[in-house]
Amino acid sequence: MRTRLPVAAAVAVFATAALAQTAAPPAAPRTALPEFPAGPGGVPRPVRPPAPPPYDCEPANPNATPEARTLLKTLCGLSGKGILSGQHNFPNQRSLDTEKIFAVTGRYPAIWGSDFGFTDGEDKDSILHRDLMIQEAEKQAAAGSIIYLCWHMLRPTEDEPGKPGASWSGSVQARLSDDQWLELIASDSPLHQRWEKYMDTAAAYLKQLQDAHIAVLWRPMHENNGSFFWWGGRPGPYGTAMLYREVYNRMVNVHHLNNLIWVWNQNGPAPGGEFYNYFPGRNYCDVVSYDNYRTLDDRYYYEIQTIADGKPIALGEVGTIPSPEVLKAQPKWTFYMTWAGMTGVPPEPPPPDVILAHRKQLANELQELEQRLQIAGTPSLETVEDAQRTARELGPLGRSPDPEAARQALRDAYSNPYLLKRGDPIPK
Repeated sequence: MRTRLPVAAAVAVFATAALAQTAAPPAAPRTALPEFPAGPGGVPRPVRPPAPPPYDCEPANPNATPEARTLLKTLCGLSGKGILSGQHNFPNQRSLDTEKIFAVTGRYPAIWGSDFGFTDGEDKDSILHRDLMIQEAEKQAAAGSIIYLCWHMLRPTEDEPGKPGASWSGSVQARLSDDQWLELIASDSPLHQRWEKYMDTAAAYLKQLQDAHIAVLWRPMHENNGSFFWWGGRPGPYGTAMLYREVYNRMVNVHHLNNLIWVWNQNGPAPGGEFYNYFPGRNYCDVVSYDNYRTLDDRYYYEIQTIADGKPIALGEVGTIPSPEVLKAQPKWTFYMTWAGMTGVPPEPPPPDVILAHRKQLANELQELEQRLQIAGTPSLETVEDAQRTARELGPLGRSPDPEAARQALRDAYSNPYLLKRGDPIPK
């Protein structure tokens, strides 16, 4: 933890320094600086600083473990040659979605992902079995999977664990006031110390993976340009980027976690240039990543590359596996992570009475949306999209997509040689 002078003491120090300067004798004349080389017409021309050396795939943390260095080298070498497949699993479900992929395709994704969670009980996001989640990570790593972790953490104003449902909108997606934010980033404040205890909790589990010689793709404070998480949506020098650097410093310099590959993450769609307002700096990340549940437009692909400036880029979260057409047009993505519940494997059909109740709910929602569209002179794009999505889900006859067609689409995706599965050789 950094130490800071109390405000009164700091003012006294600055005042004393100012008095000393006014009472001091005139300073000796400075030594003349060397002149700039003359340009056209004899006008001095400033010398440009030397260009920084090209990126050589060195991790941001100079003390990174051999396992972390090997993982980063793998990502650097993949750019333009292949993409690692990934599947997220809810923390209290361990490997449920990964196993669904295997059941349909006969292959495991290259990356196993999970979360530190935030709820209690046996909810899918429960924190009560974090030890089992870490054990699953060790099991997956032993089988050849790359480990990928993130954290939907509660606000530091609340204690763990949260409640299913209520703590999502009431904490993870709630805001801190501006005054609370200023208290959070002040290193000697009570709120900052509460936040440090949260970091220390996660660090203890990450240390278990380090002791097991397992590297981790670590994506803290994900989607941090969005204002829908309490840590995000605060641009500027004292905003989200500053807190991200605090996470890095706590994990690396206090807990000496050297097995982490730092994955900085943004969310789209977003206005052009927005991502730059949240970038913590090249010294704090190893991978620049982007989450998107809509179309993967080229604009974001090039913007992420510009920010990365040679570092690997990745798709931190997607709803579906990128199509071969997208991967051909955007070949430098090094991995993607399909979110839990979005594997493409259709669930078992619910009982008829449940289907009927759901259809009735959708019909009511569609009627309400149509009324809102009629009342609004100029309806919002969001309302139009909601109505279109509900109408598609309801369908003309209420039939769900063919489950076997969905399974075959997943098999086809996993047969693409550009998409790398667990055990596939890394392209040279």
